[in-house]
Amino acid sequence: MIDAGLPLAVATDFNPGSSPSGDMNFMISLLCVQYKLNPEEAFNAATINAAYAMNISHLAGSISIGKRADFFITKKMPSPYIIPYSFNENVVESVYVRGKKVV
Repeated sequence: MIDAGLPLAVATDFNPGSSPSGDMNFMISLLCVQYKLNPEEAFNAATINAAYAMNISHLAGSISIGKRADFFITKKMPSPYIIPYSFNENVVESVYVRGKKVV
């Protein structure tokens, strides 16, 4: 799909019956390790492409003026590209939703 120029979106099912995980870090890791996407493609699939798929790209999915301030801050690391390859590690230091710290 990516080679054909099609945008890819990813999310979790977070269904307690069949898929009891809402771990987006795992989904990004899965895209890189099993589906051979590079980290940038995986981050896009989990952010801007997912927002487009849900028809909320005008509100979320990227850091832009006028959009909700939903983002996370990581612990110190040499590059964000190690996130998909450190799926057993919690690299998130804090989470912000609509500009307010929630974790």
